Amino acid sequence: MRRKLWNLYAGTTRVIRDDSLISVPTKNVVVGDIIVFKEGDVVGADARLFEVFNLEVDETLLTGESVPVPKSYVINYSLFDQFFSSTTITKGRGKGIVINTAMETEIGKMAKTLASTSVVTRTPLQKSMDKLAYVLFLVTAILAIIVFSLNKWRMSSEIALYVISLGIAIIPEGLIAVITLTMSNGVRQMAKNYAIVRKLNALEALGLVTNICSDKTGTLTQSKMIVTDAWLPNDGFYKISGRNGYIPEGTIYRCGEIMDRRSGCAGTTSEIVEEKQSEGEEVTPGNMTYAFTRLVQASALCNMSVIKKGRDGEWHAIGDPTESALQVFAHKAGFPKPVLTTEPFKFELVNEYAFDATLKRMSVICKEKSTGAYYVILKGAIESVLSRCTKIQLGEVEVNLDIEKFQPELYDRIDKLASKGLRVLSLAYRRVIKTDVEIYKLTREKADTDMIFLGLVGIYDPPRPESKAAIQRCFGAGIEVHMLTGDHLITAAAIAKEIGILPPFWSPELESEENYNSKLVMNAMQFDALSEEEIDNLKELPKVIARCSPDTKVKMIDALHRRNKYVVMTGDGVNDSPSLKKADVGIAMGLGGSDVAKQASDIVLSDDNFATIVNAISEGRRIFNNIQKFILHLMGGNVFKIIVLVIGLSFIDHDGIPIDPMSPLQTIFVNMITSTPPAMGLGFERASYKIMNYPPRSNSGIFTWEVIIDMIYYGVVAGALTLVNFIIVIYAVGNGDLGRKCNSSPTGPECAPNDSECDKVSLERACNQIYRARATVFATLNYITLIHAYNCRSLRDPIWKMKLYDNKLLFWSVLGGSLIVLPTFYISGLNSKVFRQLGIGYEWGLIIGAVIIFEIFVEIYKFIKRKYLKPLILLKDLNNNIP
Repeated sequence: MRRKLWNLYAGTTRVIRDDSLISVPTKNVVVGDIIVFKEGDVVGADARLFEVFNLEVDETLLTGESVPVPKSYVINYSLFDQFFSSTTITKGRGKGIVINTAMETEIGKMAKTLASTSVVTRTPLQKSMDKLAYVLFLVTAILAIIVFSLNKWRMSSEIALYVISLGIAIIPEGLIAVITLTMSNGVRQMAKNYAIVRKLNALEALGLVTNICSDKTGTLTQSKMIVTDAWLPNDGFYKISGRNGYIPEGTIYRCGEIMDRRSGCAGTTSEIVEEKQSEGEEVTPGNMTYAFTRLVQASALCNMSVIKKGRDGEWHAIGDPTESALQVFAHKAGFPKPVLTTEPFKFELVNEYAFDATLKRMSVICKEKSTGAYYVILKGAIESVLSRCTKIQLGEVEVNLDIEKFQPELYDRIDKLASKGLRVLSLAYRRVIKTDVEIYKLTREKADTDMIFLGLVGIYDPPRPESKAAIQRCFGAGIEVHMLTGDHLITAAAIAKEIGILPPFWSPELESEENYNSKLVMNAMQFDALSEEEIDNLKELPKVIARCSPDTKVKMIDALHRRNKYVVMTGDGVNDSPSLKKADVGIAMGLGGSDVAKQASDIVLSDDNFATIVNAISEGRRIFNNIQKFILHLMGGNVFKIIVLVIGLSFIDHDGIPIDPMSPLQTIFVNMITSTPPAMGLGFERASYKIMNYPPRSNSGIFTWEVIIDMIYYGVVAGALTLVNFIIVIYAVGNGDLGRKCNSSPTGPECAPNDSECDKVSLERACNQIYRARATVFATLNYITLIHAYNCRSLRDPIWKMKLYDNKLLFWSVLGGSLIVLPTFYISGLNSKVFRQLGIGYEWGLIIGAVIIFEIFVEIYKFIKRKYLKPLILLKDLNNNIP
């Protein structure tokens, strides 16, 4: 099972086969494959490089050195033009041809020489079971001492069997098997719902979750990005129509600075995406301004994605979704990368400085072969790009940038775009006069200087249709959702309002810049500047943090932990690994996530969908509830038997030996045959429709005070009713004679020839009476145990509100248990010699009566709990007030 689930999650490598870039399981990579890799990937084979862009590799696993190793593609057959299996790409990207796989790799050779040792980490549930085992062992030892002391420390086979019976009654033999099956079923169900469990303790932790910290792009949104807006300082706003996806068809309209209905540029983002015609000035390559042309070219060239039409006739993108959206935009404008890299332009990529999550920008150096000029093109977050600019493009003129004068206008335009939920990127460029050698030696810091600001593009990433409903489910379950994103604050807030993380009445004007105490939306810079004490004094932590860095995520998790919260964190990049490890449940993205992030996580989503996280939490709660249900059933049943067997010590026969109310085999039968199958049925119980209306469970675990009291109460009632039946059969119906040596024979001992006081008829009658009473006890315990399985389906709901047949495994377990016990009463030899009981008749009335009375006591008890205990379900008003 675990191997199959691991194969669903694990190790995929991107290779080029038949001119197509595909992902294959790492185990299927063969010598000669061309591997394509990027930052965050874990290398799946030894390979020789032939294309490199700022590549650095973490080879700690091989060398022990923590400093990343720079790689080159100069073929000199050294270690610097190779990369090795199990190492991690920390920076850049490139391609290589596979030269070794599996055990022939360097890491494989090391594995051959090392003896593998597996370290077993016990989960919290396993630790709880360990403690339970110690408690049960202690109770068994104490009761064994009591039994031997009451029998005056005599050692006999009968006393030993009685002690064994007590041990069997106390220890729930089927518990571990039922837990294992329940957890395995939970892992399987989560895999079917696109959540691959890597660490088993995540199943337990999911039921505790109080807060979810989620990324926006691709998790809460569809990651189907499209450029819908642009703005240039001298030109004003542009609108770009077209459908979602990567179809490079659409129209561009110039709207100027006034966005109203008359200009045709006041339409909503969804209207533009749906291709409703605008009335602005249509832009074509013939009337395109110089500055807009530069913006389009920058979008196409500072871009590693490729748009192409597949064999199925559909347009597909290879690369980052953001870059793919920019490439589609360039296609619509008439200047896609295939055009710019051919005559008459013939731009050639010379160097790339990959996107850096800390710097929040990327840049490339391109050479225009027709002129021999070099260009540095930069794109990224507005703060990052603007800080590198000294000039601004106004039409065909480059003007010195006056930051103080330009910033108010710029940020006003950014807010207009961001308020529509658009992700805003800025672009800049500059021409470089240097020799080829100087260009290749140019560092990132020196390349990204003296840039000319071009303008802004607004990218729309529509929220997933299911995100809003999933967030509403979280609020109803008492779970808070936080959005930690790298986007602009207004963009993040607009999407957060749309999907319900922020209330619909929220606006930036409602929040004071000076007073952080009640701020729902903050920039990472503001949040990071706060001390731990200041964060702990906040009335509530922000719902949205924009421009978020990996360190900000870790700081947020620490802040939640100090408030005793249980946190889920999502991530996809290599820099998200610390926060994924820090969180109580780290969830990595399976589609867009790096291998490092996946390995740091507890769960991997195979669909990168926020709704899957909520479904996983629901499944975690179901698993916890089911474990609690069958433990209540099994341990409650053990309390039944302990009471019967312990109090049974008070029934002494004529030889001073305690009468066994149950034989050892009867005890084993109830434990293994009667109790275990219904417990398995409870383990497979489906989630209640109200399961996400409960608040997160506390850290008290499975054995809450309510569950412990339930076990004792049900055990005492069932044990008392069973003993009452035993007493009625012996004393009310019978004559109260307990005979001699009736524990092992239905007829008692044979009379000695010279024993005139021995009455064989009386002895046989007394032992027959004991055997019938024992059968009554056995049947009473069996049927109470079976019907009690339905009681355990809910701690408080009455049994008549439960559907009889909706849990088929439970239904057939109870029905089968009811029937399979009957032959033990009436098959000659099986009843008297094996189970040490006899067939019963009128006693069935006592058994049915005991079951009915037990149910009455259960329902009275549950009614009292419903009336006087704190409700388990959150108030319905909370769900009605979800934003």
